[in-house]
Amino acid sequence: MALKFETDYKTILEKIDQIDPIAYGKTRNYVDGAVTCLSPYISRGVICTKQVLETVLAKGYKIAQIESFVKELCWRDYFQRVAQVKDVNVDIKQSQNPILNYEIPAQIVNATTGIEGIDNAIKQLYQAGYMHNHCRMYTASLVCNIAQSHWHHPAQWMYYHLLDCDWASNACSWQWVAGANSHKKYYANQENINKYTKTNQVDTYLDKPYGVLETMEAPAQLLATEKFNATIELPVSGKIELDLALPTFIYNYYNIDPLWHKDEPGNRVLLIEPSFFSNYPVSKNCIDFMLALSKNIPNIKVYVGSFQLLSDAYNAGNIYYKEHPLNVGYSGNKEERDWIAPAISGYYPSFFAYWKKVEKHLYK
Repeated sequence: MALKFETDYKTILEKIDQIDPIAYGKTRNYVDGAVTCLSPYISRGVICTKQVLETVLAKGYKIAQIESFVKELCWRDYFQRVAQVKDVNVDIKQSQNPILNYEIPAQIVNATTGIEGIDNAIKQLYQAGYMHNHCRMYTASLVCNIAQSHWHHPAQWMYYHLLDCDWASNACSWQWVAGANSHKKYYANQENINKYTKTNQVDTYLDKPYGVLETMEAPAQLLATEKFNATIELPVSGKIELDLALPTFIYNYYNIDPLWHKDEPGNRVLLIEPSFFSNYPVSKNCIDFMLALSKNIPNIKVYVGSFQLLSDAYNAGNIYYKEHPLNVGYSGNKEERDWIAPAISGYYPSFFAYWKKVEKHLYK
């Protein structure tokens, strides 16, 4: 049965209610484990990590019981905090090394790497806009550490297809695997991939001890590379009508929260900036997903153009928007997002350092 992500808010809330955080902690590394599949809704700002955690805790679970689940929510907050301070488009801690090219292996794009667990995951990415987190790490490891491609262009390829595309999480994770945002590269051999993807391959170029993988030359199968061609299909919007006596609430690709200022009168505008999507291109499936999610917000209007053009054209002086590192050129009333630990901000060089602070907040 194909994976499908519904877009009505009631169903999304039901998905939160169905979470089994105990089973998640025990099985989340397996492709058929009890993962939540909530990441597309969190990434689009329909729901937030704090909301998910509070819903789960309201059922009587204690933090110590579900720490694995809580940490995964906090990883997402952590990467956002990193992106508030660092330019995640460049190597954060040290340069990736060695690098053979700045493209992407053609066999990755074609899902013909010969590693079944990875090829199946890439096919699911194309079909459903989703890839299991472990498979993302396997794919990134194959690209960066086995084929020795620089992380940035392949990260753009994955971001383009993911319904849960979050540039901070995506870029920081690719850098972590490639050793640009960590002290050691991440490798996965065939035995590891078989275990968690339920495959049974032997005699592949990954069917080797880790010491061999870490020193071997890039396999001939992965040397052909290409530039990923990102086509962008944005909707066309005509003139919209705004009541300038009311505040204007700006929604965008990272904020489609139907509860935000829900009971206040105002103009509600989904801002689709061509310049943003030129810099961070996504597939038509992702655009359609965004538009479908926006229908949970009554009377929302779609505006395709820059923030400045919107503000100038409609003299919309009383503008509200949520903070996000990619909101370039926004002005008006900036509001904070909902964090699990709102007081813990700034740059922490590791998740462990960030988690130690969050842990004190959660257990107080």
